[in-house]
Amino acid sequence: QLQASGGGLVQAGGSLRLACAASGRTFSTYVMGWFRQAPGKEREFVGAITWSGGSAYYADSVKGRFTISRDNAKNTVYLQMNSLKPEDTAVYYCAADSKASFGVVRTTTQVYDYWGKGTQVTVSS
Repeated sequence: QLQASGGGLVQAGGSLRLACAASGRTFSTYVMGWFRQAPGKEREFVGAITWSGGSAYYADSVKGRFTISRDNAKNTVYLQMNSLKPEDTAVYYCAADSKASFGVVRTTTQVYDYWGKGTQVTVSS
C-alpha cells in the first residue's frame, strides 16, 4: 500500500528526491513519516508531515537539509534530500500514522501502522 522509490547512489553533497506512493486506501488524512535504517543500527525517525502538509518535523541530523512535502491529490509524499552526507546512507522507509491527533507529529516507529518497503540510499565520500 506504500511504495518508496527514488533511492540510488550519489556523491556527498549531492541530492536525491524520494517518493512514497500510496495505493489501496486514502492516506490523505494520515501523518506521513520517513524513517531510515543503516546496517547494524536501529530504524530512526527522519521526518514527518501533517495530513494537510502545513507542518513538518525533522530529526536534528537532517534539519535544514531534508524537506518533506505531500500531494494528497496524488496520494504521494516526497522527501527532498540535499547536501547528502555518507552518514545518510541507509534504507529509507515511508510510513503512515493513522491515529495521530490533529496537528500532532509523532516520531516513534511503534505508532506508525502502515509501512512501505524501503529504498536504498547510498552516499559516497
